[in-house]
Amino acid sequence: MSVIASNLTKIYRLKGKNFKKAVNDVSFSIPTGEIAAFIGPNGAGKSTTIKMLTGILTPDEGSVSINGMNYKKGRKKIMLRIGTVFGQKSVLCWDIPVLDTLKLFKDMYCVSDSVYRENMEMFNEILGLNEFINQPPRLLSLGQRMKADLAASLLHNPDVLFLDEPTIGIDVLSKERIRNFILEVNKERRTTIILTTHDVSDIETLCEKILIIDNGNLLYDGTLTELKGIYNTTDLEDIIKKIYLNGMSDSERRDSEMREGAVLRGEAANA
Repeated sequence: MSVIASNLTKIYRLKGKNFKKAVNDVSFSIPTGEIAAFIGPNGAGKSTTIKMLTGILTPDEGSVSINGMNYKKGRKKIMLRIGTVFGQKSVLCWDIPVLDTLKLFKDMYCVSDSVYRENMEMFNEILGLNEFINQPPRLLSLGQRMKADLAASLLHNPDVLFLDEPTIGIDVLSKERIRNFILEVNKERRTTIILTTHDVSDIETLCEKILIIDNGNLLYDGTLTELKGIYNTTDLEDIIKKIYLNGMSDSERRDSEMREGAVLRGEAANA
Protein backbone atom coordinates (compact mmCIF):
# COMPACT_ATOMS: atom_id res chain seq x y z
CA MET A 1 0.00 0.00 0.00
CA SER A 2 1.62 3.26 -1.16
CA VAL A 3 1.69 6.55 0.74
CA ILE A 4 1.63 9.85 -1.17
CA ALA A 5 1.91 13.29 0.38
CA SER A 6 1.03 16.11 -2.03
CA ASN A 7 1.95 19.74 -1.18
CA LEU A 8 1.27 19.30 2.54
CA THR A 9 1.15 22.57 4.47
CA LYS A 10 0.27 23.12 8.13
CA ILE A 11 0.11 26.51 9.84
CA TYR A 12 -0.17 26.91 13.60
CA ARG A 13 -1.85 30.06 14.85
CA LEU A 14 0.02 31.74 17.68
CA LYS A 15 -0.95 34.58 19.98
CA GLY A 16 -2.27 37.70 18.33
CA LYS A 17 -1.76 37.79 14.58
CA ASN A 18 1.36 35.64 14.63
CA PHE A 19 1.57 32.23 13.01
CA LYS A 20 4.11 29.48 12.36
CA LYS A 21 4.29 27.45 9.17
CA ALA A 22 5.23 24.06 10.65
CA VAL A 23 5.13 22.22 7.30
CA ASN A 24 5.64 24.02 4.01
CA ASP A 25 4.48 22.49 0.70
CA VAL A 26 5.94 19.02 1.37
CA SER A 27 5.51 16.30 -1.26
CA PHE A 28 6.85 12.76 -1.43
CA SER A 29 5.79 9.19 -2.15
CA ILE A 30 6.65 5.89 -0.49
CA PRO A 31 6.01 2.75 -2.58
CA THR A 32 4.41 -0.38 -1.22
CA GLY A 33 6.73 -2.52 0.89
CA GLU A 34 9.41 0.13 1.45
CA ILE A 35 10.87 1.21 4.79
CA ALA A 36 11.52 4.95 4.81
CA ALA A 37 13.20 7.11 7.45
CA PHE A 38 11.63 10.54 7.94
CA ILE A 39 14.12 12.60 9.93
CA GLY A 40 14.93 16.14 11.01
CA PRO A 41 16.02 18.13 14.06
CA ASN A 42 13.57 18.86 16.88
CA GLY A 43 10.88 21.25 15.70
CA ALA A 44 11.56 20.52 12.02
CA GLY A 45 7.98 19.44 11.23
CA LYS A 46 8.35 15.64 11.46
CA SER A 47 5.63 14.94 13.98
CA THR A 48 3.24 17.41 12.35
CA THR A 49 3.72 15.66 9.00
CA ILE A 50 3.22 12.21 10.54
CA LYS A 51 0.03 13.44 12.24
CA MET A 52 -1.28 14.60 8.86
CA LEU A 53 -0.33 11.27 7.25
CA THR A 54 -2.21 9.37 9.97
CA GLY A 55 -5.29 11.61 9.91
CA ILE A 56 -4.76 13.12 13.36
CA LEU A 57 -4.29 16.58 11.84
CA THR A 58 -5.95 18.03 8.75
CA PRO A 59 -3.54 19.87 6.43
CA ASP A 60 -4.29 23.52 5.68
CA GLU A 61 -3.24 22.82 2.11
CA GLY A 62 -2.40 19.67 0.18
CA SER A 63 -3.56 16.10 0.57
CA VAL A 64 -2.64 12.60 1.72
CA SER A 65 -3.32 9.47 -0.30
CA ILE A 66 -3.08 5.98 1.19
CA ASN A 67 -3.33 3.45 -1.62
CA GLY A 68 -5.50 5.87 -3.60
CA MET A 69 -7.80 6.70 -0.66
CA ASN A 70 -7.97 10.04 1.14
CA TYR A 71 -9.16 10.93 4.63
CA LYS A 72 -12.06 13.09 3.45
CA LYS A 73 -13.89 10.19 1.82
CA GLY A 74 -12.21 7.03 3.12
CA ARG A 75 -11.15 7.74 6.72
CA LYS A 76 -12.64 4.56 8.18
CA LYS A 77 -11.16 2.34 5.47
CA ILE A 78 -7.74 3.93 5.89
CA MET A 79 -7.83 3.59 9.68
CA LEU A 80 -8.47 -0.14 9.30
CA ARG A 81 -5.39 -0.49 7.07
CA ILE A 82 -2.79 1.48 9.04
CA GLY A 83 -1.01 0.98 12.36
CA THR A 84 0.70 3.62 14.50
CA VAL A 85 3.29 3.58 17.28
CA PHE A 86 4.16 6.86 18.96
CA GLY A 87 7.20 6.27 21.15
CA GLN A 88 6.12 8.67 23.88
CA LYS A 89 2.40 7.90 23.92
CA SER A 90 1.12 4.35 24.39
CA VAL A 91 -2.13 2.95 22.98
CA LEU A 92 -2.28 0.37 25.77
CA CYS A 93 -4.80 0.42 28.61
CA TRP A 94 -2.63 1.47 31.55
CA ASP A 95 -4.10 -0.61 34.38
CA ILE A 96 -5.15 -3.88 32.73
CA PRO A 97 -2.91 -6.72 31.49
CA VAL A 98 -1.42 -6.34 28.01
CA LEU A 99 -3.28 -9.49 26.95
CA ASP A 100 -6.64 -7.86 27.72
CA THR A 101 -5.75 -4.84 25.57
CA LEU A 102 -4.77 -7.12 22.68
CA LYS A 103 -8.07 -9.00 23.00
CA LEU A 104 -9.88 -5.65 22.93
CA PHE A 105 -8.01 -4.69 19.74
CA LYS A 106 -8.88 -8.09 18.26
CA ASP A 107 -12.57 -7.31 18.68
CA MET A 108 -12.26 -3.69 17.55
CA TYR A 109 -10.57 -4.68 14.27
CA CYS A 110 -12.62 -7.87 13.79
CA VAL A 111 -9.47 -10.01 13.67
CA SER A 112 -10.24 -13.69 13.09
CA ASP A 113 -9.22 -16.31 15.64
CA SER A 114 -6.73 -17.85 13.23
CA VAL A 115 -5.02 -14.53 12.40
CA TYR A 116 -4.97 -13.63 16.10
CA ARG A 117 -3.27 -16.92 17.02
CA GLU A 118 -0.77 -16.64 14.18
CA ASN A 119 0.17 -13.08 15.13
CA MET A 120 0.42 -13.84 18.83
CA GLU A 121 2.84 -16.68 18.05
CA MET A 122 4.95 -14.31 15.96
CA PHE A 123 4.90 -11.60 18.64
CA ASN A 124 6.04 -14.07 21.28
CA GLU A 125 8.71 -15.65 19.09
CA ILE A 126 10.39 -12.39 18.07
CA LEU A 127 9.40 -9.92 20.80
CA GLY A 128 9.18 -12.31 23.77
CA LEU A 129 5.67 -11.04 24.51
CA ASN A 130 4.77 -13.90 26.87
CA GLU A 131 7.37 -12.66 29.34
CA PHE A 132 5.12 -9.77 30.35
CA ILE A 133 1.77 -10.26 28.60
CA ASN A 134 -0.16 -10.74 31.86
CA GLN A 135 1.16 -7.54 33.44
CA PRO A 136 -0.37 -4.05 33.10
CA PRO A 137 1.69 -1.48 31.17
CA ARG A 138 2.26 0.64 34.29
CA LEU A 139 4.50 -2.16 35.61
CA LEU A 140 6.49 -2.64 32.41
CA SER A 141 9.87 -1.26 31.43
CA LEU A 142 9.98 1.16 28.49
CA GLY A 143 11.33 -1.56 26.20
CA GLN A 144 8.59 -4.01 27.20
CA ARG A 145 5.90 -1.39 26.71
CA MET A 146 7.24 -0.55 23.25
CA LYS A 147 7.13 -4.22 22.26
CA ALA A 148 3.54 -4.43 23.48
CA ASP A 149 2.66 -1.26 21.52
CA LEU A 150 4.16 -2.80 18.38
CA ALA A 151 2.07 -5.91 18.90
CA ALA A 152 -1.10 -3.85 19.37
CA SER A 153 -0.41 -1.81 16.22
CA LEU A 154 0.20 -4.91 14.09
CA LEU A 155 -2.47 -7.23 15.43
CA HIS A 156 -4.84 -6.45 12.54
CA ASN A 157 -2.16 -6.87 9.83
CA PRO A 158 -2.05 -3.24 8.63
CA ASP A 159 -0.65 -2.43 5.21
CA VAL A 160 1.12 0.72 6.46
CA LEU A 161 2.89 1.17 9.78
CA PHE A 162 3.88 4.59 11.16
CA LEU A 163 6.62 4.48 13.81
CA ASP A 164 7.40 7.72 15.64
CA GLU A 165 10.68 7.21 17.56
CA PRO A 166 9.98 3.56 18.46
CA THR A 167 13.40 2.95 20.07
CA ILE A 168 13.73 6.15 22.12
CA GLY A 169 15.25 5.51 25.54
CA ILE A 170 15.42 1.74 25.03
CA ASP A 171 18.38 -0.49 25.93
CA VAL A 172 20.61 -2.03 23.25
CA LEU A 173 19.17 -5.57 23.41
CA SER A 174 15.57 -4.36 23.23
CA LYS A 175 16.46 -2.12 20.28
CA GLU A 176 17.91 -5.08 18.41
CA ARG A 177 14.82 -7.17 19.08
CA ILE A 178 12.51 -4.39 17.90
CA ARG A 179 14.58 -3.78 14.75
CA ASN A 180 14.57 -7.49 13.89
CA PHE A 181 10.82 -7.56 14.39
CA ILE A 182 10.28 -4.58 12.08
CA LEU A 183 12.45 -6.19 9.39
CA GLU A 184 10.59 -9.50 9.71
CA VAL A 185 7.18 -7.83 9.40
CA ASN A 186 8.34 -5.90 6.35
CA LYS A 187 9.83 -9.00 4.73
CA GLU A 188 6.95 -11.38 5.42
CA ARG A 189 4.02 -9.01 4.81
CA ARG A 190 5.53 -6.29 2.59
CA THR A 191 4.28 -3.75 5.11
CA THR A 192 5.07 -0.17 4.12
CA ILE A 193 6.83 1.46 7.08
CA ILE A 194 7.52 5.14 7.80
CA LEU A 195 9.95 5.68 10.65
CA THR A 196 10.95 8.85 12.49
CA THR A 197 14.04 8.55 14.66
CA HIS A 198 17.10 10.36 15.98
CA ASP A 199 19.04 7.08 16.09
CA VAL A 200 21.34 6.70 13.07
CA SER A 201 21.61 2.95 13.74
CA ASP A 202 17.83 2.63 13.25
CA ILE A 203 18.14 4.26 9.84
CA GLU A 204 21.12 2.22 8.63
CA THR A 205 19.68 -1.07 9.90
CA LEU A 206 16.13 -0.63 8.65
CA CYS A 207 15.75 1.90 5.88
CA GLU A 208 16.29 2.02 2.13
CA LYS A 209 14.83 5.48 1.59
CA ILE A 210 15.41 8.65 3.61
CA LEU A 211 13.47 11.90 3.76
CA ILE A 212 15.02 14.90 5.55
CA ILE A 213 12.94 17.86 6.72
CA ASP A 214 13.99 21.09 8.42
CA ASN A 215 12.09 24.29 9.16
CA GLY A 216 9.05 22.67 7.55
CA ASN A 217 10.78 22.18 4.20
CA LEU A 218 11.75 18.86 2.62
CA LEU A 219 15.51 19.00 2.00
CA TYR A 220 16.17 15.51 0.67
CA ASP A 221 14.15 12.64 -0.77
CA GLY A 222 16.19 9.66 -1.96
CA THR A 223 18.12 6.57 -0.94
CA LEU A 224 20.82 6.25 1.69
CA THR A 225 23.32 5.15 -0.96
CA GLU A 226 22.62 8.25 -3.06
CA LEU A 227 22.94 10.54 -0.04
CA LYS A 228 26.31 9.05 0.89
CA GLY A 229 27.40 9.46 -2.73
CA ILE A 230 26.49 13.16 -2.74
CA TYR A 231 28.64 13.79 0.34
CA ASN A 232 31.30 11.23 -0.66
CA THR A 233 31.33 9.53 2.76
CA THR A 234 29.76 6.51 4.45
CA ASP A 235 29.47 8.36 7.78
CA LEU A 236 25.70 8.98 7.89
CA GLU A 237 25.83 10.72 11.27
CA ASP A 238 28.30 13.25 9.92
CA ILE A 239 26.16 13.85 6.82
CA ILE A 240 23.06 14.45 8.93
CA LYS A 241 24.92 16.87 11.21
CA LYS A 242 26.09 18.87 8.19
CA ILE A 243 22.57 19.04 6.76
CA TYR A 244 21.07 20.06 10.11
CA LEU A 245 23.70 22.79 10.56
CA ASN A 246 23.96 24.11 7.01
CA GLY A 247 21.10 22.69 4.97
CA MET A 248 21.95 21.44 1.48
CA SER A 249 23.89 23.60 -0.97
CA ASP A 250 22.58 24.29 -4.47
CA SER A 251 25.13 21.87 -5.96
CA GLU A 252 24.10 19.13 -3.51
CA ARG A 253 20.44 19.71 -4.37
CA ARG A 254 21.22 19.53 -8.10
CA ASP A 255 23.19 16.32 -7.55
CA SER A 256 20.28 14.87 -5.62
CA GLU A 257 17.77 15.86 -8.32
CA MET A 258 20.00 14.45 -11.08
CA ARG A 259 20.33 11.13 -9.28
CA GLU A 260 16.58 11.00 -8.63
CA GLY A 261 15.89 11.80 -12.28
CA ALA A 262 18.24 9.03 -13.40
CA VAL A 263 16.43 6.55 -11.15
CA LEU A 264 13.04 7.60 -12.50
CA ARG A 265 14.26 7.29 -16.10
CA GLY A 266 15.62 3.83 -15.31
CA GLU A 267 12.30 2.76 -13.81
CA ALA A 268 10.42 4.10 -16.83
CA ALA A 269 12.74 2.23 -19.21
CA ASN A 270 12.17 -1.03 -17.31
CA ALA A 271 8.39 -0.61 -17.11
